[in-house]
Amino acid sequence: MNLKERVTPTPAQEQAAFAWLSLLHDQPSSGDQVTFSHWLQADPAHAEAYAQAQVVWEMSEAPARTLADEDALALQGYLNAMNRSRQTRVRRWSGALAMAACLVLMIGIGAGWQPSRWMDDLGADYVSAPGEIRTVTLADQSQVTLDADSAIAVDFSRGERHVQLRRGAGFFSVTHTGEPFVVDAEKGEVRVLGTQFEVRLQPRGAQVTVLSGRVGVTAQKNAEQQILTAGQQVAYGEGAAEKSHAVDSEAQLAWRQGWLNYYKASLADVVEDLGRYYPGRIVLLNDQLAARRVSGSFPSKDPMAVLSSLQGVLGFEQHAVMGRLIILQ
Repeated sequence: MNLKERVTPTPAQEQAAFAWLSLLHDQPSSGDQVTFSHWLQADPAHAEAYAQAQVVWEMSEAPARTLADEDALALQGYLNAMNRSRQTRVRRWSGALAMAACLVLMIGIGAGWQPSRWMDDLGADYVSAPGEIRTVTLADQSQVTLDADSAIAVDFSRGERHVQLRRGAGFFSVTHTGEPFVVDAEKGEVRVLGTQFEVRLQPRGAQVTVLSGRVGVTAQKNAEQQILTAGQQVAYGEGAAEKSHAVDSEAQLAWRQGWLNYYKASLADVVEDLGRYYPGRIVLLNDQLAARRVSGSFPSKDPMAVLSSLQGVLGFEQHAVMGRLIILQ
């Protein structure tokens, strides 16, 4: 075999390389170092896998540290919610171990390692998986279509019909029963006045889009209510709401038919949407790239093909690791 030829590591070898990367950044023993040296020399693919892991490490230092801290906090909340022993503690990862551990977990089990998702799902009645669009019928015969990677909790026990949007987005077709129908999202609420509409969580609030009928949107308790009609949209967050404006609601809600439509959207927003359809994580490292504007219509069922199409237009680099992590820079 010509050793100058580039070898392609198997997924198992790539995963082993990330495990070694984690161990070697956490004060390994002399025995660990000897074992690693033997592993590295046993197969040219091992050396290639470790070199690739180091590249990912260098590119991912900042986001991996952030993800590790966020996941540690979310995991602690998850354990608290399960009423575990008060002595249970999750150590806050820090330094090199934070980055390595988060990368290994993220790549090794992909979308499964997301404690924030576990926390949302713990109190949810209906959940859609990454890449799955799911329609559920509630006890009052109202229907909710969940966008990929979404979760809702339902409570019809207080003389009002309440649905809490815990993650992602839901499109609501509400049946009239005489009882109020309210969607709670972040600190605000959407009160149905007879309509079809979407509520979508955003980083610091929520966005409401009306397809037909009317809704009343309140940014927080006791705040002024805005009335939205068909073809209108409003966003709110941190106790305040923007002014409603007209949109092409059919285009905005085309995700129900498997299409994502954008007009001068930031690449960061597009990547966030694609992340709900990808069975792992997509990390965007370049702030200037994140701010680039994108317009177009893309099929949601193949996020990797969408990224390749955008790559051809915007010229960024992308690195895929074991089908679990995509790094854009």
